[in-house]
Amino acid sequence: MSELLLMAVIAGERVAFRAADIQSVIELDEITPVPRAPHFVAGLAALRSRPLTVIDCMRSLEVEPAVLPDGAVRKAVVVEIERHIYALMVDAIEDVVVAESDVAPPPGKLLPGWERCALGIVETPVGALLLADPAALIAGPDCQAAA
Repeated sequence: MSELLLMAVIAGERVAFRAADIQSVIELDEITPVPRAPHFVAGLAALRSRPLTVIDCMRSLEVEPAVLPDGAVRKAVVVEIERHIYALMVDAIEDVVVAESDVAPPPGKLLPGWERCALGIVETPVGALLLADPAALIAGPDCQAAA
């Protein structure tokens, strides 16, 4: 397998996204809150005069957010799902790497949020990475768990 992957950090954990799913990588300057939006929707931002929904990946995963250093700018991975564009807030963007294996099931039990959003594990030159599913991050935590 020679698929390109974008390596990012979410809640202090290194993950990968399929590069083919990524439209761009941006810095988020201003996010406008949206009243009554789900807790994992950080708000709206603009990208080339187009509105995009900003998803807080840590809240979507229901994990503790990582603390960014003072002055750090939040990064986001921009994806398009069903003709809507979204910015997936991440702690950092690290690199583009090549997948050295097919996607395999994770070797152990993951926390519920990670389990919901993981497509599996893929080997890369920097080691095994969890392959994240952008659509699952956008969908957010399972509403049935709150019922």
